[in-house]
Amino acid sequence: MINNTKRPQRDQPQINERIRFPQIRVIDNDGSQIGIMTPDEALRIAEEKELDLVLVSETANPPVCRVMDYGKYKFEQEKKAREAKKKQHTADVKEVKMRYKIDDHDYNVRVNQAQRFLKSGDKVKATITFRGREIQHANLAEELLQRMANDLQEIAEVQQAPKKEGRNMMMLLSPKK
Repeated sequence: MINNTKRPQRDQPQINERIRFPQIRVIDNDGSQIGIMTPDEALRIAEEKELDLVLVSETANPPVCRVMDYGKYKFEQEKKAREAKKKQHTADVKEVKMRYKIDDHDYNVRVNQAQRFLKSGDKVKATITFRGREIQHANLAEELLQRMANDLQEIAEVQQAPKKEGRNMMMLLSPKK
């Protein structure tokens, strides 16, 4: 049986004894440069300050290491990642459904809903459903969708023009940048 309890070396961060380069550039925890030296010398300096030696840039010549508290550094990186994730907004597709024989007031309610969705950064899928023989009036439904696109043209752009799909006609609007 193979023992898989040890993680491969490459998955672990390069800190302290794991740094394997002949020469490294060392930066102190306050940001000042200490100089170019061997990893053993740099590790001794870090241990004197009760801190860790962390590889910051592997691609530099010579590689750059920093004397810092690794636990604190890792926590800061995770905190930055959480903040970045919190700030990003995923655009959802919100649907506004209606019939081609919609009343003016009901139509205005749908336009206001679509406006609210677009202002919050979401895309809007406007759908008109046909029942029975209503499908013969697809041209009226298309006119209604075009009217909606015109009413929302200041804040939205048509991403997908009105298109018939089975017993529905739909149009996709996305917020203007």
